[in-house]
Amino acid sequence: MPRKLSSIAPDWWDYTTLEDDLISDAAALTPSDIQQLSRPGFRVVMYDTLEDFYLAEALEYIHAWREATADNPVGICGPIGPTEQLPLVARLVNELGLSLQHSHFWGMDEWVGDDGREVPTDHPLSFERADRELCFDRITPGQTMPEKNLHFPKVDTTAYRESWDGVRCAVMQGGQGDIKHWAFNDPLRREGEYIDAPLTPEEYRKLTTRVVELHPITLAQNARTSGGGNITMVPQRAVTVGPVETWQSEKVSIWHAGAHDNPLGQRLTALMISNGITDSSVPMSLLADHPNVQFNYYRGGLGTCDVEMH
Repeated sequence: MPRKLSSIAPDWWDYTTLEDDLISDAAALTPSDIQQLSRPGFRVVMYDTLEDFYLAEALEYIHAWREATADNPVGICGPIGPTEQLPLVARLVNELGLSLQHSHFWGMDEWVGDDGREVPTDHPLSFERADRELCFDRITPGQTMPEKNLHFPKVDTTAYRESWDGVRCAVMQGGQGDIKHWAFNDPLRREGEYIDAPLTPEEYRKLTTRVVELHPITLAQNARTSGGGNITMVPQRAVTVGPVETWQSEKVSIWHAGAHDNPLGQRLTALMISNGITDSSVPMSLLADHPNVQFNYYRGGLGTCDVEMH
């Protein structure tokens, strides 16, 4: 039998097409329950303050870049959501006198405009501009990363994909969106051969950096978090790092501050990963098959799934 229709966008796959029992089990998890979901290959870490949370996120950059040498270039793939860690990264680099001569950075994604090209850096929502303004432009001259070591995805993905060869990605960081993605690895439309069931995890895992159509919930979320709710300014497509590149990363580190996904979502993906439940309608769940995943939570951002009328 075909699975139930999405209660959000019937033409798409998403987490609302899962069995109700799984969603109910996730909603019932307490913060203590979530912490107990750790298993070999999947670690759950809790932080009691946002200061500690974002400092720990910034330190992942420092630990990775400190390992870089001429014979062993090392990089990190980093998100725009969240962004609060980026100025801390620049300050730590400056204060520690760290040279980034042999370090690398991959941006996770970028918007694609109506002209079919990645948006320029003067676009108000440009991810590359945010990375540069919040982090790389703040690093002291003489310590900065060579321009050729900064890799931002383009519609022509050739150069970006090739940049992953010969450079060790120590960590891929990410946030989690309302649609349970990392980067813009959204669930796909419910059409064609995928009318009755979404892509298998094996099929989804074969996707590389590519241009994607964004789920309506992702458009709404980015309008809310970055555009004051003005969904008309949010492009409907993006170029995003794929599962193939994700699995080239030694570690995947996901940061839940409570500002992007909601209490249910923060619980659901941890439960699925912990129990090895993979389903491409919940793309984040596919990380259950990655050998080294860490979920980082700000305890104060976990909220509850109790019904409250407002």
